[in-house]
Amino acid sequence: MKEELDKIFDFCREIDKEKFIGRQTYLTGAVRKENDAEHAWHAALMAILFSGYSNKKIDLLKTVTMILIHDIVEIDAGDTYAYDDEAKKTQRQREEKAADRIFGILPTDKAKELRDLWEEFERNDTPEANFAHVMDNLQPMMLNDYVGGKAWEEHGVVLSKVLERNKATPQGSEILWNYAFENIIKPNVNKKTIKNDI
Repeated sequence: MKEELDKIFDFCREIDKEKFIGRQTYLTGAVRKENDAEHAWHAALMAILFSGYSNKKIDLLKTVTMILIHDIVEIDAGDTYAYDDEAKKTQRQREEKAADRIFGILPTDKAKELRDLWEEFERNDTPEANFAHVMDNLQPMMLNDYVGGKAWEEHGVVLSKVLERNKATPQGSEILWNYAFENIIKPNVNKKTIKNDI
C-alpha cells in the first residue's frame, strides 16, 4: 500500500506544475493571463453548471475528471495556443510523450484510467468528450469577450479560425454554441476584435 500511495502523492506533486503553464487568455480585469490549472478548474465548474445543456445525457463526474486532466500533458509539452498553426504540427507528438511520462508516475491501474480518459478527450468521440470540448472552448471565449476581446486583438484572430476551432462545439451542445455565437462571437466581429475574413 505504501508504494501505491507514494506514487499517487508523487503524481499529485507533479501536477502542481500545471499552475506554471501560462495560457493566452486574460483573467477578468485583464491584469494577467490565466494558467492551465485555473483554466481547468473554471471549465470543470462550468461543466457542472451547464451540464443540463448537453445534447446527450452525460456522466458528469467522468466529464469533470476529463476536463481537470485534459491539459496536464502541457507540463512537459507546453501550451499550444488555439490559433498557432505552426505549433499544432507537433502538438500530438509532444503531448503523447508527455502523457507517457506524467500518467506513468501513477500506479498502473490509475495510470490507465486517467490516460484512457485523456485519450477519450483527444478523440472527442463520446458525449462526455463532446461536452468537455464545449467547456474547453467556451471558457476562454467567455473570458476573451469579458475583457473586450483583448487576446483576440493581440493575436489578430480571424472569424474563420474561431469557427474552425469550434466546428465540433455543436456536437456537445447546440444551445451553448448558438448562445456563444450570437452573444460572444458576433458582437466581437461587429466590434472588430475578431477580424471578419469571411
